[in-house]
Amino acid sequence: MSKRKVYYQEPYKQTITTKLVLQAQDEIGRFYVVLEETIFYPTGGGQPHDTGTINGVHVYEVEEIDGEIRHYVEQPIEIHNKIVGEIDWDRRFDHMQQHSGQHILSAAFEEVYGYKTVSFHLGKELCTIDLEIKNLNEEEANRTEALANKIILENRSIETKWITEAELSHYSLRKVLSVSENIRLVIIPNFDYNGCGGTHPNSTGQVSVIKILNWEKHKNYIRLYFVCGNRVLKQLHEKQSVIQRLTSILNSPQGQMKDAANRLIQQSKDLEKTVVELKTELLQYEARSHIANIQIIQDQKVVQAIFKNRLISELQQLARSITSLTNDVLVLLISENEDKLQLVCSKSKEVNGNMNQLLKGVLPVINGRGGGNDSFAQGGGERTISAEQLMRELMEKSM
Repeated sequence: MSKRKVYYQEPYKQTITTKLVLQAQDEIGRFYVVLEETIFYPTGGGQPHDTGTINGVHVYEVEEIDGEIRHYVEQPIEIHNKIVGEIDWDRRFDHMQQHSGQHILSAAFEEVYGYKTVSFHLGKELCTIDLEIKNLNEEEANRTEALANKIILENRSIETKWITEAELSHYSLRKVLSVSENIRLVIIPNFDYNGCGGTHPNSTGQVSVIKILNWEKHKNYIRLYFVCGNRVLKQLHEKQSVIQRLTSILNSPQGQMKDAANRLIQQSKDLEKTVVELKTELLQYEARSHIANIQIIQDQKVVQAIFKNRLISELQQLARSITSLTNDVLVLLISENEDKLQLVCSKSKEVNGNMNQLLKGVLPVINGRGGGNDSFAQGGGERTISAEQLMRELMEKSM
């Protein structure tokens, strides 16, 4: 068992020389070491674990199990007279910024509106809090964010204190504690008193800045996304890069990008509408062309056509156009698409027969699926036979 959790007393300590207590493998074969004292923070309280090295071997996970802090390493470490551990400081400080920023933001929501935080998640890119409310508007978010950044700018101290359960009555805690022993408070005087086992900087100024990004409804809460410190700069850089590219694409300055984008969207909708209208006109022309070349087979007028890589939606529209222009024609259309066959069967009012039954009669040949009604049916399946063979099958069953 680790004798001392140095990350609590000295959260800024980046390296440590200590002694090895244990080196072993867990039940699934992962190598881990236990040190006499450690600067590696284990996963807990919404904060992810530290990473780093022990005697040069990568530490990829840290967990506290039954009071024992296990440092999971990629391979067994070489045991020398001394054990040297070093944490990934950029990762640690990022976690300190995000965690303290969450304390400040949650306290600000409670200070301004009485909105309570019910959970916190510190992600790799973004952080979230779940607020015990059904709705949140922009004015509320902006006002809370402003107070949070005011607390940061004032560079107030962030203190940690170990207390007993009997001493709890001296503090106005933001939420009920989940423990009754080894109680650790993180305090921003005259603003926030909160039970917490995470690592924190020693002043609010080191959080640097808080930025609320967006929020959404999640179950019965509002889930709010935010970033703090260096992550704000990263977000700003990424968003600025996107804006710069968009100003070039839209040929418009940043302040007019919304109008330019709306114009582009409207132009796209207008073009799509024009394309649909032109396609409809072309299909009408194509339908008349097929009608002009109708075949008479056993006293039945028939339009039969085979296409390559034609959309089933176009076959449907073409078949309906043909049957709407003449009242005594049978229409059989097939499209050959790579390894598939698709087909449409349609008839005018005065033609006998059931198109759904006709379709179902040939689908087994192509391991197909489909359906319809008396006058119109559609389906498709595997190209187990050629399109020409499938057309012959249709003709035989329709006559």
